This record gives sequence, structure tokens and C-alpha cells, in this order.
Amino acid sequence: MTEQPVLVYDGDCGFCTSCVRFAERRIGLRARAVPLQTADLAALGATRERAEHEVLWAEDGRLYGGAQAVARLLVSAGPPWSAAGSLMRLPLLRQVAGWGYRLVSANRGRLPGGTPACSVPEVHR
Repeated sequence: MTEQPVLVYDGDCGFCTSCVRFAERRIGLRARAVPLQTADLAALGATRERAEHEVLWAEDGRLYGGAQAVARLLVSAGPPWSAAGSLMRLPLLRQVAGWGYRLVSANRGRLPGGTPACSVPEVHR
């Protein structure tokens, strides 16, 4: 790996920001966390629309979104978190993780720390 991975999240969303702070404090985030509002999305190969829709993980010229971005975050953190991240990348569990991620994403404004600003724009669902 030549550069530190980048985690792009919605900095206007209290729930997303709380999750990133949790990852920094408890999981050992091994990436540069950048709010989508200040990220150079084009340099990462991402669009604003995608970044508003899901968390992104950029690493070694590749871009992962949603549950797979979370899986990459967990794998990069090392044990014991890497086990959960590795499981999330397996075919069947990948589908379950994707479903769970979409459920949380669609309801993040209703979750602890969520505010009206947390709502994913209806156009992007």
C-alpha cells in the first residue's frame, strides 16, 4: 500500500460522524477520515451523488462503498475487528451486510445521534 486509505463520510450527519468517531476511538481507524463536504471526490474516483448515498473507502486506486467500505475499515483495523470485516466480504454475508447497510442508511436520521440533516436525499435511494 502506497498511501493511507481514505474514508469519506457525510460530515453533516450526526449519526455518520458519531460512527466515524467510534471507529477512531474504539476500532482503531487506519485511514484518513474526510467529510464528503471537503473531500476531493474526483481525485478518489467518486462522485458527490455516490458519496451522499454511502460511506466510501478509497485505497490503492480502488473505491468501495457501503457495507464493503465498512468491511475494508474493519479488515484494516486488525484483530479482532478484521474477522468481522473478512466475514462481510464472503458472498452470502456480503449480501446480508449490504441489506443491513441499506437499512441503516435509509433510517440514519432516526438512529441515535441522527438529526434531520442525516436523511439520505430521496433522489439517491
